[in-house]
Amino acid sequence: MKTLEDLFEHELKDLYSAEKQFIEAMPKMMQSASDSRLKRVFENHLEQTKAQKQRLEQVFELCGLSTGRKKCEAVAGMIEESQTLIDEKAKPEVKDAGLIAAAQRMEHYEISAYGTARHFAERLGKQEAAQLLAQTLEEEQKADTLLNELAKNYVNEKAMAAG
Repeated sequence: MKTLEDLFEHELKDLYSAEKQFIEAMPKMMQSASDSRLKRVFENHLEQTKAQKQRLEQVFELCGLSTGRKKCEAVAGMIEESQTLIDEKAKPEVKDAGLIAAAQRMEHYEISAYGTARHFAERLGKQEAAQLLAQTLEEEQKADTLLNELAKNYVNEKAMAAG
């Protein structure tokens, strides 16, 4: 990796791997949620993530790059942690609060990664790619805000009452 272009490609491949892993993991999180609102948030974000993966494919095409076979180890670790939580014999309300925490960690990773990739695209003069990445960044920020509001205004209170 010698140039910013190389690093940009590396970041895109990392994001692509992350999105594929999230698409695979989200149904398990959805099934493990007991709260109907949380299930809907996960379901909606799963559909959004599928669209984000397609948008990344557009970025690869625009930049003349292949998606490659890189595995995002950071996301693999976060998914493994969420699976540990799913396997816990916790009260449903407490598990829901934990699922939101796990999902927010994933969102924060994506916010950071998409922000970086967008900036690299801008610096490299890839404005159309930067716009596509900015669109996903905005969606990830909104998803994080939605999860945060759901936790603070509802799910965490239910978890407190359960304990």
